[in-house]
Amino acid sequence: MNQWLRQNISGLVALLVLAVVVAWVLKWRTAEQVAGDYQVKKGNYRLEDGQYQKALEEFSLALERNPRHPGAHLGMGIAYMQMGRHEEALQAFGKAIEIDPRMAVAYADRGILLDRMGRYEEALRDYERALELEPRLGKGPGWLWRFLRNIPEKPPTIADRARYLRAELAKPPQERLLRVPEKDAEQLMYKFK
Repeated sequence: MNQWLRQNISGLVALLVLAVVVAWVLKWRTAEQVAGDYQVKKGNYRLEDGQYQKALEEFSLALERNPRHPGAHLGMGIAYMQMGRHEEALQAFGKAIEIDPRMAVAYADRGILLDRMGRYEEALRDYERALELEPRLGKGPGWLWRFLRNIPEKPPTIADRARYLRAELAKPPQERLLRVPEKDAEQLMYKFK
């Protein structure tokens, strides 16, 4: 081995490892198991940034490639909901559930929408269905997810909201407190991975 190679071997190994990591990340970010996955990932990034119109554009591109992509319909539902376009959001969530009836996050998000619309019994049914299909949704986001998004306190989960709605709906109508806008605004959306 020549002198230069012996002196720089650790740097070359580090450079090789870095190249492999970068290649893997690029492949992961652009890989598609199903046609439209790439656009759904991009749409999800737009949702996280609050760019709902751009998210809709990405989800629409995904649906052009694959009209039966449940994640694209779910993403459209979230974007519409965040834009206050509730009827379109209901249709999008319904389509995601029609395509994949076991998609727990679609039930969770539709429950959130129905809850916001004051349709509490329907919301409770969707929350319960989501938790039945995927019990871990009741735990909400972990500490790392909250740390990366600078959310110090754990937000309420759909399990928390389902318990609350169940208790309030058991009361006589005049005694119910079903809406607390400041608390309701803390509810997080669930996304397709």
